[in-house]
Amino acid sequence: MSLILTFLGKGGTGRTTIAIAAAKKLSNLGQRVLLVGQDPGPAFGLLLGVPTSPDPQEIGPNLQVVQLQSTVLLERAWEEVKKLEAQYLRSPTLKNVFGQELGILPGMDNALALNAIREYDSSGKYDVIIYDGSGDQATLRMLGMPEVFSWYIRRFRKVVEDSDVWKSVSPFIQPVTSAVLNVSWTGENFAQEPTKQANNLLEQGKAAIADPNRVAAYVVTSGDTAALATAKYLWGSAQQVGLTVGGVLLNQIPTTEPLAAEFAPLEISALPNLSASDDWQPLMDALPDFKKATQAPRPITVDIPARQVRLFLPGFDKKQVKLTQSGPEVTIDVGDQRRNIMLPPQLTGQSVKGAKFQDSYLTISF
Repeated sequence: MSLILTFLGKGGTGRTTIAIAAAKKLSNLGQRVLLVGQDPGPAFGLLLGVPTSPDPQEIGPNLQVVQLQSTVLLERAWEEVKKLEAQYLRSPTLKNVFGQELGILPGMDNALALNAIREYDSSGKYDVIIYDGSGDQATLRMLGMPEVFSWYIRRFRKVVEDSDVWKSVSPFIQPVTSAVLNVSWTGENFAQEPTKQANNLLEQGKAAIADPNRVAAYVVTSGDTAALATAKYLWGSAQQVGLTVGGVLLNQIPTTEPLAAEFAPLEISALPNLSASDDWQPLMDALPDFKKATQAPRPITVDIPARQVRLFLPGFDKKQVKLTQSGPEVTIDVGDQRRNIMLPPQLTGQSVKGAKFQDSYLTISF
């Protein structure tokens, strides 16, 4: 399994340059690194100084680079969908629809990118994968997809199973599936079988995002007021998808006590300007030890003996946090992000007795 790193921050703060420097540094340390660029424009290749392609190519010792192209990813993913359909249906219907003719719908880019990263991770070829995405809410929503999709499957499956329509048709499911499909599904497992593989992938994704040994982000900012405000906002918003932010990278500005206080307790690293396109060493040397991301505050902690759940929400105040409870789950709204928290069995079914927001932590008591 790989360590997956990404960088968050306002556009123009140097995220791509820092991602390239991080890839060079880690590959020089003997790590097998894959640098993934999502922007299909020419800037990525120009900064690297080499042509890029939609397939990984080696550009140095221990260092490979790939520039994602959504049309290529969609075409390949569609072929996998057709294989799955052929596995479950005796008479596949999608065989006459070809990936080469499919267009990209809004939101597909990030879903396809996340799946590509998952595949590169599972290949076992890389120790580190550095993802250079948009670095904003779109990146956070992408990394939050496993959590959100699993909620939709979990919640709507229950809604369907409890509906009168499902109760009426379920006795007929088994004979129909026996006649049409290659498997025999009963009314009890019909909703589970088609989604079992997807659920396994989603659970793996959720576990990876929640583990700073597997996935971590670093916030990048310049001295611009808007860049600093965006950095703080993205730091807090990252917590809503369970993503650990390991530190702050100050691009071309010095560390000051006020800045350190604003981003406490994160580690802050001041980075120099890339003085020449071929002299990356000063920037590489100034980068932090990315393994120390594990020392940053975790987005969520559960204290079962104290019957409490604590969420770390820096950059927001009490008025921006909304808490609701529906059934066994607790929902938190903050920073245009919504998170549904599945409670552990010991707290499932327990009502919220109180909530307190203090020192950037939301403490929920049951």
